[in-house]
Amino acid sequence: MSTNVNSRRSIDALLHLTLNPESAEPLRYVADLSPAQRAEFIGIANRNHVVVRACNVIGSHAQRLGSEELKEWTRGVLAAESARIDNALEFLTSICRELESNGCPVCVLKSLDHTPDLGGDLDLFTTANEQAVITAMLKAFRAQVQPRSLGDCLANKWSFAIPGLREAVEVHVQRLGQAGEHTELAKRFIIRRRHKRVQKFIFFVPAPEETVLAATFQRMYRHFFLRVCDILNTATLIQDQQLDYAELKRKARAGGIWPGVATYLTLVADYVNRYSGTVLGIPEWISSAALFRSNKIFCRGPFLRIPLMPYVGMLYSLQLVQTTFAGHLSAALRLSLLPALFSLAAVHGKVTGKDQGVW
Repeated sequence: MSTNVNSRRSIDALLHLTLNPESAEPLRYVADLSPAQRAEFIGIANRNHVVVRACNVIGSHAQRLGSEELKEWTRGVLAAESARIDNALEFLTSICRELESNGCPVCVLKSLDHTPDLGGDLDLFTTANEQAVITAMLKAFRAQVQPRSLGDCLANKWSFAIPGLREAVEVHVQRLGQAGEHTELAKRFIIRRRHKRVQKFIFFVPAPEETVLAATFQRMYRHFFLRVCDILNTATLIQDQQLDYAELKRKARAGGIWPGVATYLTLVADYVNRYSGTVLGIPEWISSAALFRSNKIFCRGPFLRIPLMPYVGMLYSLQLVQTTFAGHLSAALRLSLLPALFSLAAVHGKVTGKDQGVW
């Protein structure tokens, strides 16, 4: 089995396991994998932040079928992941408490959206200034400030390595968006933040509408791919009727990203329907505003990819035009730098195999 085929089939299996847990096909697929292939499968599940959710389903099936070997394998995977998550949550609650006590109001972006899984990095947003953040992190945790790429500088994002913590801590300071173009919209992440309990800890997280905005920033305007966790997390918000769609549209239009939000929500609905048969209740006026549907998405590596042309180009152009017409000239200037930065990152990546220092 080639790596490419394994990735595609693994993503398909993860979507079945998490969206249609009664399906037997993904269990047969996982059971037939060699130890090396299972390690690769878990690697893909980890990149998609669904290790716990997928392995819980596999373990449940294995229990019913009496497959002791498969049950033991999932037990080992879950034990290792549980230890990682417990350690990360202990650090995260200390980091949030320390920043708050030093005048840095924070909310946790994305990382806790995946519960019972956890993101690969610990992402935070604050409206404080970077010096207050850096001082608090260095003093309390002996953190090391990591090298910043040009993209990090543009977005005003700072990364820290902390002794004893496997995950990087990424703090978005006063700005959000791939070019740091969102400032007024970013303030809402603190103004409207709310509590979320994860295990014994309580954290500040964005309101549901800001959660969708953050996912859209990251998926549709920066990384250009969907993960299995994005589909699951957003589907839960929709199914639990947590979203105020009118408010979401109003703020997304103000930020020039309503086409991206509408497309993102529609893609989530498409995948949920395809794999579970469930029709998510998003309004028709949202799906009609989508620029494309899930039939345009393709699998490459461990993710579901969005074609750069024409769709990513269309989203970027619409955001730049709408931002300019709204009179947000500073944001428009930042956005205008992205094509050159993206091209430089592509060349740099081909030459070095890395994007550090550029993107």
